[in-house]
Amino acid sequence: MSQELSLHQRRRVPRPEELQGIPWLAVLQPAERERAIKMLVVGDAQPGDYVCRTGRAPTYWFGVVEGLLKMNTDGVDGASMTLAGLPPGGWFGEGTAVKREPYRYNVQAIRKSVVGGLPIDTFHWLLDHSIGFNRFVMSQLNERLGQFIAAREIDRLTNPDLRVARSLAALFHPLLYPGVGDVLRITQQELAYLVGLSRQRVNEALAVLQREKAIVVEYGGLRVIDLEALRSGQFSAPRRAA
Repeated sequence: MSQELSLHQRRRVPRPEELQGIPWLAVLQPAERERAIKMLVVGDAQPGDYVCRTGRAPTYWFGVVEGLLKMNTDGVDGASMTLAGLPPGGWFGEGTAVKREPYRYNVQAIRKSVVGGLPIDTFHWLLDHSIGFNRFVMSQLNERLGQFIAAREIDRLTNPDLRVARSLAALFHPLLYPGVGDVLRITQQELAYLVGLSRQRVNEALAVLQREKAIVVEYGGLRVIDLEALRSGQFSAPRRAA
């Protein structure tokens, strides 16, 4: 149980189907891939488990194999700001891993999740030996910068519908989160945690986005119909009068 053993203590060897969900393995040469797979571990995270904590030194480069995590910072006033939701296929913390500096954010599991970890020394070995891995990490750093800038913009939005729309668009980022596809498995309560709104207000916003043909709410998740509309806030259908 999570109360008895830490996530690190619950680490195990990844299953073949879990390895298939790790996107950067595909860019490695055979010898590089073999070395990485030997060192990869996964952990079964419970809701609330910390993957990273502010001030801790990095020992792994982490990714989401299954489930959903959130990345947030705590302000001096005690208020928390969500920087990103982390759905399947997302690997994160590469900037911290490159510099080997303490984390400046927390990452927690929102639901039961499978978290992958590549030891930081193996991460640096791949940086030193693999052109494909370097390109992957550089792309991650570039896309992550844009994501964090967008997160600050979202945090300042006062329109709840736009907050939900932009937050959803970030979770469907095809490069950062290739494991999501067209359907994101997420509950309204989980989305509320990420957006920083009440579950009721998120439900109202989703109704608006579905009415305006940007998404379809399905059992256990959401399907994106118009990703660009979510990003821009320009919806195809006219709004109903209040």
